[in-house]
Amino acid sequence: MSEDPRLARLSRICLALPEATRELTGKHATFRIRGKTFAYFLDDHHGDGIVGLNCRAPWGEPRALVEGDPERFYFPAYLGARGWIGLRLDVAKVDWEEVRDLVTDSYLRVAPKRLAAQVK
Repeated sequence: MSEDPRLARLSRICLALPEATRELTGKHATFRIRGKTFAYFLDDHHGDGIVGLNCRAPWGEPRALVEGDPERFYFPAYLGARGWIGLRLDVAKVDWEEVRDLVTDSYLRVAPKRLAAQVK
């Protein structure tokens, strides 16, 4: 079976970050830096019917993102209360620059300073 093109594109974005790794589990993927998770690709997680990116939300922005565009942003199960945000990759046209910005911000929150300094 071929890889979901959304996962392939998200993987290219995430794996371009210093020392980022990807772990596949069925239709899902976890992206980590030195054992710390900075993003997930989830496809119908627990039967929610959503294909989305879950990542650490920009400081102070999760509620504003969800309230401002509830068709695309959501609070992911289990993680939403911990400052994570979900971005749907299965509705409308995906803004891959926005995805890159969200992923990069999430990465910078968990990456060691030396690696974070390498991100432009």
